[in-house]
Amino acid sequence: MSDFEPRITAFVCNWCTYTGADLAGTSRLHMASNVRLIRLPCTGRIDPLFIIKAFERGADGVIVSGCHPADCHYTSGNYHARRRFAVFHDFLEFIGVDQRRVTFSWVSASEGAKWRDVVDGAVANVRALGPYDEYRALAPEAAEPWPGAIEPEPAVAAGEAS
Repeated sequence: MSDFEPRITAFVCNWCTYTGADLAGTSRLHMASNVRLIRLPCTGRIDPLFIIKAFERGADGVIVSGCHPADCHYTSGNYHARRRFAVFHDFLEFIGVDQRRVTFSWVSASEGAKWRDVVDGAVANVRALGPYDEYRALAPEAAEPWPGAIEPEPAVAAGEAS
């Protein structure tokens, strides 16, 4: 497991965290490079299903990061996200995902160093947990949405009556 490099998916706010991540890059701060960013207008727009899908498609961990409370460009999006993910953590436990695989943080546009710390911390946590194979093992079954579903009856041609 020493060669394991986790795949992390990060859902980030366009206005703060994405810009903070850009600042970290342009400042040439050294950080783990195995995080893939998905930029959204606001963390309030992140559906919890996005996180489940990230795990289903091979992520070993997820970062959700947006504007600090009271600094949201959409007024209250980060408050909605905070409430949604407080409940979502209980759901993760229910479906068997270790909550340490999901990192929730606030990073502003001027906090490139904080973004580096969030990324390095999330990668270190997930590296210690190891690869997440439990959910991926279910993915092949998910390719067929309703296995064994009843096939619909063929439509009766016009003029044929029973």
